[in-house]
Amino acid sequence: MTEKELLKLKKSELLEIMLAQSKEIDSLREQLAKAKAKLKDKKIAIDESGSIAEASLRLTKVFEEAQKAADLYVENIKRRANQEQD
Repeated sequence: MTEKELLKLKKSELLEIMLAQSKEIDSLREQLAKAKAKLKDKKIAIDESGSIAEASLRLTKVFEEAQKAADLYVENIKRRANQEQD
């Protein structure tokens, strides 16, 4: 709408336009807030997935070390058994 057209409008018509714009602004603000919340959730999910992957790697290393310790224990038991037999 041009400036001339706006000047020709009645006060009530201007108020209606302003009210409609106000409603649209409120709606857009609400949509923006929802979009920001979704983005935040996605960022948290991405951060957590990184943490989960890191934790998984740490657990894998713990299990590997535990397996090595168990293998060493079994090997020592076998050596002792062989020494006692000799």
